[in-house]
Amino acid sequence: MENLKALRFEFEDYLRSQRGLCERSIGRCWRLANRFLAFRFKGKACNFTKITPSDIATFLLSPSGHEKSFRTKIPATHLRTFFQFLFKTGRTNVNLSPSIPSISRRYSARPPRYLTAEQVEMLIGAVKTDTPTGRRNHAMVLLVARLGLRAAEVIKIQLDDIDWRSGTLLVRGKGHLHDRLPLPADVGEALANYIRCDRKSSSRALFIQRRAPYLAFVDSQIVNSVLKDAFRRTKLNPPAPYVGSRVLRHSLATAMIRRGASLTEIADVLRHRTRTSTMIYAKLDVEGLRSVAQEWPVAGGAK
Repeated sequence: MENLKALRFEFEDYLRSQRGLCERSIGRCWRLANRFLAFRFKGKACNFTKITPSDIATFLLSPSGHEKSFRTKIPATHLRTFFQFLFKTGRTNVNLSPSIPSISRRYSARPPRYLTAEQVEMLIGAVKTDTPTGRRNHAMVLLVARLGLRAAEVIKIQLDDIDWRSGTLLVRGKGHLHDRLPLPADVGEALANYIRCDRKSSSRALFIQRRAPYLAFVDSQIVNSVLKDAFRRTKLNPPAPYVGSRVLRHSLATAMIRRGASLTEIADVLRHRTRTSTMIYAKLDVEGLRSVAQEWPVAGGAK
C-alpha cells in the first residue's frame, strides 16, 4: 500500500522544486489529489495502475471534484499535474494527464475590468498613512498600482531586493523568475518612510506583521484585505467580484494603453511570459482597432 504521507512529501517537493509553485498552490494541488484518491479507492490500498480516464471524468463531474471558486479550471489543472507526477515517478504505466479534458473558459470574450486613473488615486489615498500600519499598507498598495505587482510578489520582497543607488527593485515572480523594475519616486519615498520609521524586525522580508515576533506574512491575503478596506472607505464599486491585485494590474495596463503604450511594453511591465496574456488589452485600444476595422457591409455593396 502506498504510504500517503510519503507520497504527499514527494509530490510537494516535486511541485516546489520542479514546477516552482508557491506554498498555497502546493497545498491546493495536494488537497485535490487526496480527494481524488479517496474518491477512487474509498480508503482501500491505492493501486495507481488501476486508474482509468473514466475515473477522472467521473470525479470531475462529482461534487468532490468541484472547487469552491469561480476559477473552474483549477481542478483539471491540478489533477493534470498530479498525473504527470505519477507517470514521471513510475507509479503509472501511462501518462493520464492528456486524458483530462480542458475546460472552456472564454476570458477574452469580456474586456478586462479596471478602474479609471482618478479612481486608482482615490483608492491609494484611502489607505491611511498616519500610522505605522497605514504607512506599511500604503507602500504595498503603491507597489501594486505603480508597478503592477501581484499580491504574492509584494510580500516576497526582501530588503536586499531594493537597489537604492540605481533606483530599481528585484521582483520575485511566478516560477522563481526574477525581474528588475525601475522604482518610481513616490514608491521609493513610501518604502523609505516605512523602513526608516516603522519597520522593526530581524527578518529580511520587507513587509512584516505589526505584532511580535514581527515575522513575514505567510500569504498574500494581507494585500487583498488592504484593498478591500480601501474600496469600503471610498465607497467605490469594485469592477470585479473578487477584489485583489488583479484589479490594479488591469487598471495600470489600461492607463498605459490610453497613453499610447504598445502591447509589448505592457507585457514587459506586467512580466507576462506569453503573448496571449497581454492580448486581452487589445480590446481597450479603441483607436488601434478602428484602424484595422473593415467597413460595415451595406445592401448592394458586394460585387
